[in-house]
Amino acid sequence: MNFIDLAAQQRRISKELNANIARVLAHGQYINGPEVRELESALAAYVGAKHAVGCASGTDALLMALMALDIGPGDAVLTSPFTFFATAEVISLVGATPVFVDIDPATFNIDPVKLEKAVEAVEKGDPTLHLLPDTAGGKLRPRAVIPVDLFGLPADYDAIEAIAARRNLPVIEDAAQSFGGVYKGRKSCSFGRIACTSFFPAKPLGCYGDGGMCFTEDDRLAERLRSIRVHGQGSDKYENIRIGINGRLDTLQAAILLAKFAIFPEELELRQQVARLYNELLAGKATIPQVPKGYRSAWAQYSILVEDGAERSARIAKLKEAGIPTAIYYPKPLHLQTAFTDLGYKKGDFPVSEDCARRIFSLPMHPYLTAEDQRRIAALFQ
Repeated sequence: MNFIDLAAQQRRISKELNANIARVLAHGQYINGPEVRELESALAAYVGAKHAVGCASGTDALLMALMALDIGPGDAVLTSPFTFFATAEVISLVGATPVFVDIDPATFNIDPVKLEKAVEAVEKGDPTLHLLPDTAGGKLRPRAVIPVDLFGLPADYDAIEAIAARRNLPVIEDAAQSFGGVYKGRKSCSFGRIACTSFFPAKPLGCYGDGGMCFTEDDRLAERLRSIRVHGQGSDKYENIRIGINGRLDTLQAAILLAKFAIFPEELELRQQVARLYNELLAGKATIPQVPKGYRSAWAQYSILVEDGAERSARIAKLKEAGIPTAIYYPKPLHLQTAFTDLGYKKGDFPVSEDCARRIFSLPMHPYLTAEDQRRIAALFQ
């Protein structure tokens, strides 16, 4: 059994894939070629954004967003500690400071109540209001919020954007896992000043390598993003008007994504069906994922909670013995990562994230997972 079955998808679209790749090989525009522009147009229309800017990875998308907003040293960027490392890594790469905010235990997304307290703490330099990095010293200024749409479920943007708006803080949506998700009638990648997604192969819409995209309504920011992704390019490639990166999207990856996007809405519905059956089969046997009313998850992962680490190890071992793969997203929250030691966080600072990290694991999830295989999985939870 596959954790994610890319081979089954490839068999479905092999003719379209091969035709798209052949077109790129024929015209030879391998970097930012016409397929990149076609993909940008198609995905912008899908999510309801004015601009889409393709780039080399989801990490580059987040980095470009921070650079476009001129975030750097002395700035605090508030985000979740329960996510992939890249979310906070890019904050440090631009010289800013990650300030972590604990999550809601039901959705695994950043808790808006705790977010407001954390913003107040940064504003006042008062560690008694919320845990701040030891490096803060009252000198940080809050500059942005990066909510993460974890496992495919959008964050609570009504609450988050209201908090940010009161303080004139831009929101950067980390939608690396949630392309295709919906929050109260709006699609993922349509929130914040800039939204960022990833096309890593395991994502709901993934390429055969690395790729990413930024979305924005702001003409000026779109222009800056396009400049930043090509070394800060100005009117031509030998005029550099700002510091940028080599963040371009390969045309071959765009061509692959166009073939995959043609069946993406159908695959998204198939993911809903897989999740619904899991919910039925596992109810009462584990803590199953919660999708609040008015939300739709893209189901990048199907992650459950069990009683404790010992039960998790036993469950994973039993599934492995039966030939069923699993994964743990994420075994160590970001505030406990060695790379962030200098921030001075310690075990116990973000108890919900730490508790989830001890108890969570993910089951196979993809559009081609059969009901028979799901019943095999569920039978091992008896």
